[in-house]
Amino acid sequence: MKDLFEKISANPGPLGKHAKESHGYFTFPKLEGEIKNRMTFRGKDVLQWSLNNYLGLSNHPDIRKVDTKATKKWGLGYPMGARMMSGNTLLHEKLEKELAEYVSKQDSILLNFGYQGCMSAIDALVDRNDVIVYDAESHACIIDGVRLHQGKRYVYKHNDIENLEKQLQRATKLAEEQNGAILVITEGVFGMSGNQGKLKEIAALKSKYNFRLFVDDAHGIGTMGPTGAGTGEAQGVQDDIDVYFGTFAKAFASIGAFIAGDEDLVRFLRYNMRSQIFAKSLPMPLVVGARKRLKMMKNMPELREKLWTIANALQEGLVASGFNIGTTNTQVTPVILEGGLGEATNLTLDLRENHDLFCSIVVYPVIPKGLIILRLIPTAMHTLEDVKYTIDTFNKVKSKLEAGEYKSEQIAAI
Repeated sequence: MKDLFEKISANPGPLGKHAKESHGYFTFPKLEGEIKNRMTFRGKDVLQWSLNNYLGLSNHPDIRKVDTKATKKWGLGYPMGARMMSGNTLLHEKLEKELAEYVSKQDSILLNFGYQGCMSAIDALVDRNDVIVYDAESHACIIDGVRLHQGKRYVYKHNDIENLEKQLQRATKLAEEQNGAILVITEGVFGMSGNQGKLKEIAALKSKYNFRLFVDDAHGIGTMGPTGAGTGEAQGVQDDIDVYFGTFAKAFASIGAFIAGDEDLVRFLRYNMRSQIFAKSLPMPLVVGARKRLKMMKNMPELREKLWTIANALQEGLVASGFNIGTTNTQVTPVILEGGLGEATNLTLDLRENHDLFCSIVVYPVIPKGLIILRLIPTAMHTLEDVKYTIDTFNKVKSKLEAGEYKSEQIAAI
């Protein structure tokens, strides 16, 4: 019989096994100062491309004013208790109505956290007789929600509609045998690759198969579509999304999330989502702040236009310089290089220490072995000068990578 702590000490996990060498630099780094394009890392001013503050709202003076005023008025305690028991307010309900209107749905429900809320919603919606069909590259919050499901699930190859249809055929047969239902889950914008989920093609399958569609649009809300109402709006299929999930952690630059849909759906979730029934209500300053952020999204399209000016310039410049940015068709910008963990850390060290450029590094097991992704998040805070400097810098480190100057079997020494 094993001791639990001896077991975890011997098997810290694929990322945890590098914790001693990487903690505080490659993992769990500290970006300090005001949230903007240039921040402080280990005492140095760096150009950062790692924060999902897409519209630059986090440090917008109007936002800071509202956040400060709301905190002074309400504090972080009010309302106390879960919403079902004692934590409901008129402003929570107003925000839900405004969010629903923004994404063209009948109603919405506020969630304390995006990750927790997405998991809990999946768990609430399906029972053991139902079947889930989901995209292979779904975010971890979806994967963990699927794991909670006690029934059958089928995964389809990423954005492969032909393979999705095969899984739907399997799911339909099983659901009919069990007198169950089918839930298809995908993302509006996939946060690692930057490509959009094929919502239009998935929605078209509703004419052949009986299923409901759940879309996690964490990276799409506020950024995609003519009004920023998300990827469904961008693809003209918002009405076909049955369960629309959006977070406040990205374009809203805050904390919390919401799910929008028909009144019956939202009512069901209010009374059946365990993560909300048994959790304290979202604090009032976050509710007031979210209302202000939503108002700015609606009334200040120039913020979204600035984001796309930067994103387009960055991606076009990278492609013109010969970089592989994969299949992205959104603001998320992956730069795909070849190399192992040692090379990735040496390259990152060079970027941060010698070029004052901070971006996220992604390696195995998140992506296949032999590849490195430098993940860039353009925002309305960035400038065209930032774009030019970044592309020039990437050209320098790419030359070093190809020349083998970063070759190493070990994580770079910090």
